[in-house]
Amino acid sequence: MLFHVTGTRSLPLIDRDEPRFAEASREMTEHGDYVVPYFNNQRRLDKPPLTYWAQTASYRIFGENDFAARSPSALAAALTALLIFAWGRRIGGEKLGWWAAIIFTLSLQTFVHAKAAVADMWLVLFVTLAHRSGYELMQFPTLNARGSRLNSEEINQTSKIKNQTSLWWWTFYLSLALGFLAKGPIAWIPLLTVGSTILFVRGVPLARQFKFVRGILLVLAVVALWGVPALTRTYGEFFFVGIGRNVVGRSFATMEGHGPSSFGMYLLLLPFYFITVFVTFFPWSIKIPYLTARLWQRRDKIDDYLLAGVVIIFAIFTFVTTKLPHYTLPAFPLLALLFARGLLARNATTFLRNCAAVSAAAYLVIALVVPPLVARTFPAYQLFHQSRAYLQPNMQFGSVQFDEPSLVWYFRGSVRGFLAPLNRRSIAGFMAAPGPRFVIVPSSLSAMLFADHPENWKFFSTRGFNIANGKLVDLTLALKPE
Repeated sequence: MLFHVTGTRSLPLIDRDEPRFAEASREMTEHGDYVVPYFNNQRRLDKPPLTYWAQTASYRIFGENDFAARSPSALAAALTALLIFAWGRRIGGEKLGWWAAIIFTLSLQTFVHAKAAVADMWLVLFVTLAHRSGYELMQFPTLNARGSRLNSEEINQTSKIKNQTSLWWWTFYLSLALGFLAKGPIAWIPLLTVGSTILFVRGVPLARQFKFVRGILLVLAVVALWGVPALTRTYGEFFFVGIGRNVVGRSFATMEGHGPSSFGMYLLLLPFYFITVFVTFFPWSIKIPYLTARLWQRRDKIDDYLLAGVVIIFAIFTFVTTKLPHYTLPAFPLLALLFARGLLARNATTFLRNCAAVSAAAYLVIALVVPPLVARTFPAYQLFHQSRAYLQPNMQFGSVQFDEPSLVWYFRGSVRGFLAPLNRRSIAGFMAAPGPRFVIVPSSLSAMLFADHPENWKFFSTRGFNIANGKLVDLTLALKPE
């Protein structure tokens, strides 16, 4: 976890997702409402609440700051690595466990998202736990290889593992429920992995081992503990936004510009994840050709199970219209185990050690050096730090042509008001209203809008880069103290 939190304190939250999650968690505490999240005093129905719950707990320990907002993701990544280690040791010994955990931890996409204040690492954790539990359930069939009832000797031999089987069954379905609370129904991918494996395993009716009907009812019951109150209080809107728009809509249409703009482009982008994996799973991805050849020539049932999970994840997101490189991150723990098995079978320990040492050193340098250098290019962060000595809790604030979530996150750390999106004509009325307030406008408008400002007003300016839309911005903050 220390590896993942390095540099998170000095890097400002990146628009738009990180500030949305961080602020929604703060407002969850302010409202005392842990069922329906809010952002900027408006309902935020895009994601389930588990990440918000984790961030509110982190705020109680570390305070409301960038480090606290990102710490839950670092914790989830560390727990995932620990889980991979245990699974690897189970299937191939301690050496395999260590290398699988290292490969996952030092993958580029893990390095990035373990430091991000978003929901992805919690999804990865619970999907991995469900995959591990499914694997364990397949190791302990209640019937023998002939598909007949166990005889008395076989019953005695399996009596010691019945409790373990029950534990893994509960873990499997509770992981699916918690994964849903992290990021929705995509967390149920392990059901497809298990189902596809069962179809190709002959002689053992594994479906009985999983008790699917009973387990799915358990998942739905756990989700309903939050889902029913959430749907009731939002009159079903949580379902139509969270599932309708963000799952179904994302599957069939491009959202926020992340994907093809035409059917022709959709077809061209079908191999998107099979290309980007060479970047997202770097540096280990340079061995993808070797691993592919090995698995094509020979593989065992463990490989089949791990490979089924990877293929299903990549296949699902290949056909989803909205595309972002990190969507396949839940496959990375399975890939790490596959790579560790393949490379250790080839006795490629020298490659593993060199690759791990170089990538770990490079990531630490990036985490320590880059954040302080780029922090000055984050406009909301810079304006906040310039003006924080003059901010008052009872202030109201607004903005023109720049209403990124980072403004809400940083300034609401000092003021109780919410961001009011304004236009050029409404600025004068907003600033003339009673009480202390401030407005953020493009610097090109500042001299014209505030030519006759009172002497006690304060002005702060900054230039930076709006990462969300890829544009340089030049902003001025005009503050009226009273």
